[in-house]
Amino acid sequence: MISDRLVSLARCPDCAGTLRRGPEQVTCGSCGRVVAQGGAFLDLRPRVAFVEQTKYVDASLHADARHESVSPPLLAAGVRNVMLRRFLGAGPDDRVVDLGCGSGRSLVWNRDLGAYQVGLDVSPFFAQEAIADIDLTLGDLRRLPFGDGAFSRAYALDVLEHLSRDALSDMLSEAGRVLEPGGRLFVYSHVRKNSRLAGGLRAINALAERLDRWGWIDLSQERLRKSDHLNPLADIDDLVRVVGAAGFRVAKIRYYTPLIGGFVENILVRLVEHSLRRRLDRRARLDSTANQSEEHVTLARDDRASARAARAEAKRRIAGRGPTFFALNALTWLMRLDIVLFGRIRSGPFFALLEKSR
Repeated sequence: MISDRLVSLARCPDCAGTLRRGPEQVTCGSCGRVVAQGGAFLDLRPRVAFVEQTKYVDASLHADARHESVSPPLLAAGVRNVMLRRFLGAGPDDRVVDLGCGSGRSLVWNRDLGAYQVGLDVSPFFAQEAIADIDLTLGDLRRLPFGDGAFSRAYALDVLEHLSRDALSDMLSEAGRVLEPGGRLFVYSHVRKNSRLAGGLRAINALAERLDRWGWIDLSQERLRKSDHLNPLADIDDLVRVVGAAGFRVAKIRYYTPLIGGFVENILVRLVEHSLRRRLDRRARLDSTANQSEEHVTLARDDRASARAARAEAKRRIAGRGPTFFALNALTWLMRLDIVLFGRIRSGPFFALLEKSR
């Protein structure tokens, strides 16, 4: 979606000019660059791209098509969304930007808060629900295409760990620029230094790796998603220094060592996903044998098609609000115990509310 309000807040990333909306396209009023044709989103990526780029621009990371539609906030995503709402405290008077919005699902989940919302990401893999109802922009976090003080609230989930030290400093400085005085930025990320509790999570991940080798689960997509983690922050004290240099202070922080969550998502859910995928593969093979169709044979043997089919089937079951949905919802509540039990023990993963101090 491209509203008139978005056009008024956005700026050309190349010349900082204001945008102008015509009958068929949106252009920069200063340099004439066309930033939108049609009504899906504004393309406000710099003409000259930064050398450092995330792997999330690669289509292979989106092969399972999980971005195409939005399911309810469940499991780890549900835990993060609860903390986002609790910390950020956005309401109808706020202007909120999701920095690194991905599919835009968090924006869709939080429409009920009544705030004006904008999503920005470097990759155009947006969900249909977000395209239909949310103002979306393509852009780079190191050169945000918005005017000074355009927003009162911002958040970045699973973003900081993908940035180098220099890129993180640039991103935080830009976030401070587009926030009004006293504006708030909520982040979920992690630092390299962990607590002793992390030993339990390492054991869970080691079990998951063993199950992957045995062929009981499939972690290939998760490895792709984590393959460009740069982890620029050494520890929490380092976090305080870096955000302070960008004009923020840490107003509130809770730690998140997902022992319960790690077992649920990395073991239980992966086992169910793999079982569902194998069931769908068997069905495709039976269909191909019955129909003698080369197309069906290809589908049965195509890993990407198989992953997409399993993801679509899981989303269908969740959308039906039947046993699958209620089971996942119960597990989500169970996973929130990690914050209740361990939220004050300083560890690597954290939720933090940053306030603009100048």
